Amino acid sequence: MPSKKPTRKKRKIMGASPSSSFSVQSDFTPSMDSPVYTAPLEILEEIFHNLPCEEVVRHCRLVCRQWKEVADSESLWSERCRREGYLPRNASMVPNDWREFYFLCKKRRNLLKNTKGEEQFKYWELVSNGGDRWKVEECMSQHPNEAVRKNFVTSFGLCLKSQLIDLKSEGYYPAFMDLYQPAIKILDWYAARWDCACEYTIKVELLNQKKKSIQTFKPKTIHIEQWNDQQWHQMTHVFKNYGPGVRYINFVHGGKDSQFWSGWYGVRMADSSVEICPDVE
Repeated sequence: MPSKKPTRKKRKIMGASPSSSFSVQSDFTPSMDSPVYTAPLEILEEIFHNLPCEEVVRHCRLVCRQWKEVADSESLWSERCRREGYLPRNASMVPNDWREFYFLCKKRRNLLKNTKGEEQFKYWELVSNGGDRWKVEECMSQHPNEAVRKNFVTSFGLCLKSQLIDLKSEGYYPAFMDLYQPAIKILDWYAARWDCACEYTIKVELLNQKKKSIQTFKPKTIHIEQWNDQQWHQMTHVFKNYGPGVRYINFVHGGKDSQFWSGWYGVRMADSSVEICPDVE
């Protein structure tokens, strides 16, 4: 009589339950309707606070519907701003989008390089180099920024220098610029010698991918008379609502002395800046 083949009992793994729709070999791709991890929203939000902000946006919000709701919530980003000290200067002005405000604050910096002349003319293109040419010298009068010890100075012929800022290479990608169109703040400091009249000029352009102008800031040339107080003056401008397509910023400034004296008696410049910044300040 043939003997029965012994049957082997399947051992049940703790916490596991059989499922015909899932196997070890299958790839598991969570969907927006099937959260892989559910938790009280305040706990999930606290977890997100302890993750790099880029991970929250690029990965966490794609996991499921619940995670996306938390990752996109105003409360998450307003609290993150509070914890990291990114708050509007005017407390009565609330950002329309706290996530946008957070990333603009976190990435904010001067996109111009070597603005104090510490590296001579590195990063600058000398567009015009008239008279006795551009020069870097010690400041004749104290700059409002105490860290500034040197400045660029022009001669009796027109002197212009420029920097082209590639926004994508600085981390401001086309989709971000087109969607949010964040404020672009321009600031420049200029001064004259007390004993010589001079001229100061500035031109800043927002350019598209083909480096064609979208919007331009070009005020009238400023003339400073002889026997002035040689104090520093500030030029500012903020680009807003400039439309899609901005990929580069071209910054040009310079000038000359108005009395054609040999040497470096023209306008002085230092501590220029171009910043992508929140509109709420």
